[in-house]
Amino acid sequence: MVKIKFGTSGWRAIISEDFTFTNVRLVVQAIADYIKTENKKQKIKNRSIVIGYDTRFLSKEFAREAAIVLSSNKIRVFLCDRDTPTPAIAYQIIRKRCAGGINFTASHNPPHYNGIKFSSQIGGPATPGITKSIEGNIEKLQKRKKPQAYMLNEKLITLFDPRPAYLKQVESIVDLKAIKGAKLKIACDCLYGTSRNYLDYILKEQSCKQIVLHDYLNPYFGGRRPEPAAENIKELISIVKKKKFDLGLATDGDADRFGIIDSDGTYITPNQVITLLFYHLLKNRKYRSTGFAARTVATTHMIDIIAKAHGIKVVETPVGFKYFVESILSGNCIIAGEESGGLSLSGHVPEKDGILACLLVAEMVAKEKMTIAKILNSIYKQYGRLYSHRIDIDLPNEKKLLLMKRLVSGAVKKIGTLKVVKQDTQDGCRFFLEDGSWVLFRPSGTEPIVRAYFESRSSKMLKSIEQSCSNLISSIR
Repeated sequence: MVKIKFGTSGWRAIISEDFTFTNVRLVVQAIADYIKTENKKQKIKNRSIVIGYDTRFLSKEFAREAAIVLSSNKIRVFLCDRDTPTPAIAYQIIRKRCAGGINFTASHNPPHYNGIKFSSQIGGPATPGITKSIEGNIEKLQKRKKPQAYMLNEKLITLFDPRPAYLKQVESIVDLKAIKGAKLKIACDCLYGTSRNYLDYILKEQSCKQIVLHDYLNPYFGGRRPEPAAENIKELISIVKKKKFDLGLATDGDADRFGIIDSDGTYITPNQVITLLFYHLLKNRKYRSTGFAARTVATTHMIDIIAKAHGIKVVETPVGFKYFVESILSGNCIIAGEESGGLSLSGHVPEKDGILACLLVAEMVAKEKMTIAKILNSIYKQYGRLYSHRIDIDLPNEKKLLLMKRLVSGAVKKIGTLKVVKQDTQDGCRFFLEDGSWVLFRPSGTEPIVRAYFESRSSKMLKSIEQSCSNLISSIR
């Protein structure tokens, strides 16, 4: 019997191994049971569900099967008419006042994975309490001796196009006139994902000179993860440099993460992008002390430095965009960002949006009238600089447990040449060092990987810390 557990972004598994039609029906039935229970508690009838999917193998077919299960449970379904960005699904949940949404996606995971992400009625990722209830329903269903039979009810399934309303929403946030006026030359990489005819369409409408890469279906994603990290967008980097474009913009498989390339082909890290956009929103949108910024424990403290200079509060959360939901819905969140490439803000969906992030970067470059490198240098001159990095090391699950047990025990007194002055376990295990540097060890919830994040005011010290962290993790192997 498969143990089905929801991580930070839903349940993910290998297609045909654990991610099968049988298990998909099981999970969707568990979600249906949760919805019916909640509707009964709230005395609400006929709450509907949005179902969407990405470009992965069988995602469309899994979505159709989910629609059958829900319609058999007398739950109305709004089924997306094509593969759809995660933020567009989130917006439709809010717009249609649905009970939630089911999205078949494994986001940036390798091609042989698929997943189910459940979003709540507020359009954001399901809270741990909700996913725990769904997991409990799954366990109950697994104890049944006979599989449940389902009867399709076509009357309860509506095929719809989520694109127009989402595009209108994004266009209401971004200063498109500034982008159009700057006549930017932009290369876009859709990474065979859901952002095609979304991000590139908006830029085309602004008369941007444009080259679009990988804007067609390929469930194998060219043999790579559909993640807009530097190693996966080399073609984009090459084109930006060769064609002397102003920007390179990329999104992951379900378009909730971003990848940014400067005019000289330099990859701009998510930490740098979040810093840039926070600075841009403060400077050019004139946000002040009425708002606040939100970041995860793994995200750069440049946000804190800039915020302090402006008298702005910073809310720190565990890793996972679901922890930003309350901040975004408050109406006062200037920016909510995480170092893995997730970003949103108040006035938009409480969900990662790579399309919005890319467009805001284009807006920033248009308004500042300079390269990203020059904008970053301006920031560093005003506020100082932090150097940050992350390494991902393969480690079997049993070894991950051994590593974390050692870390939280208090046995680590020094990292590199620096003494540990403070330790916390809010999410993973984080060490604050005597010179102000910090290190976070965090095991992946979905993969046999341990991630180590570190940040320092010195690039030389950062390398020393990285080597020490690598050695520590390797000693457990």
